[in-house]
Amino acid sequence: MYVKDHMTTNVFTVTGDTVISKAVDIMAKNHFHRLPVTDESGRLVGLVTGGLVEESSGSKNTSLSIYELNYLLSRTKVSDIMIKDVKTVKPDLFIEEASQIMIDNEIAVLPVVDEGNKVIGIITEKDIFQAFNDLLGYHHTGTKFVIACEDHPGFLIGITKCFAENNANLESLAVYHSEERGTELVIKATGEISVENMTTVLKDAGYNLIDIAQTLPGGEIKHF
Repeated sequence: MYVKDHMTTNVFTVTGDTVISKAVDIMAKNHFHRLPVTDESGRLVGLVTGGLVEESSGSKNTSLSIYELNYLLSRTKVSDIMIKDVKTVKPDLFIEEASQIMIDNEIAVLPVVDEGNKVIGIITEKDIFQAFNDLLGYHHTGTKFVIACEDHPGFLIGITKCFAENNANLESLAVYHSEERGTELVIKATGEISVENMTTVLKDAGYNLIDIAQTLPGGEIKHF
């Protein structure tokens, strides 16, 4: 799963000579809090955020009247307050690499640029959350089986065979490791076999089922 699969491509940008009041208006009307700043050729030169505007104007702790504050914002350029050392990613980067860049730098947004540093997209922490849900098939109808498993090569063969022999299609599969519970396999499956019958198949095969949850049409999740 790549950045290009989850980034926003219809990106609003401003140039450095845009006044802050206009940048704020763009963010407010479109319900976001960050704007890439580009030169006339579309190459990234900075980033402006709602937080930067508040910090630079002192809007939270100011003795200025609303008129004086608006006057200040209408005279100050984006280039005067923007972040210039902006972390960026390429569209073909794995989504988890982008996520780690956000974590390491304590940021919530990454402009996506091409080889010429032109802005072609933007990805936020919300997009990362959505990618995580998509990867695990959260919105898809089907049943999630959480199985305690042994951490050695070949263990998946027997489990996937149980599903295949019962015409159950694997929508997603993930392996989690924790100090408390050890290794767990999470499988999201669909198919004609009922939850009860698939549960019996797995238990009869000797697998330890920890949790079972079914996503119904409409998004409701039923735990067994």
